Amino acid sequence: MKTIAVYCGSSTGIDPIYMKEARNLGKVLVDNGLNLVYGGATVGCMGAIADAMMEAGGKVIGVIPEKLKNFEIAHQQLSELHVVNTMHERKSLMAEYADGFIALPGGSGTLEEWFEVFTWAQLGYHNKPCALLNINNYYTPMLSLFDHMIDQGFVKSEYKDLIVIDNNSEELVKKLKDYKSTYIHKW
Repeated sequence: MKTIAVYCGSSTGIDPIYMKEARNLGKVLVDNGLNLVYGGATVGCMGAIADAMMEAGGKVIGVIPEKLKNFEIAHQQLSELHVVNTMHERKSLMAEYADGFIALPGGSGTLEEWFEVFTWAQLGYHNKPCALLNINNYYTPMLSLFDHMIDQGFVKSEYKDLIVIDNNSEELVKKLKDYKSTYIHKW
């Protein structure tokens, strides 16, 4: 495992813990010899994790669509910055670089990007870990929704078992590094 894709908000959230933990995750990734690929912005939690990584001497790869370059303010101090044409290209390039995926708190874009790679894992397109950093119990309601989807017969329970979850960056990264997929997709 060399590079982790992190999906997170271009906003700061209302609680300062989100920015604090985004910075902390950046430091933890560097401490574990891991690189970061992320959405390429300077703002919100995205900027916080990238800045923390760069300050700690880590390698940070940003991938930002041309349309968002000025809106999300493309980070110019990264190890690499790729400006792509579409969100599809962004997601594809990030997934190509990544050996694992983490979602920090964020909005619909964060969820959409994470759910895509998570769905790919369910379908057997990759065996890379898909994790949620459950800061401030942000993802607890979503995990309850998973239980409801399982109860209603729309999701297999083994799909939820694919999600690596922790509320502590150090523990989550350890789980990612120790991850061994036992899931075998059966049609």
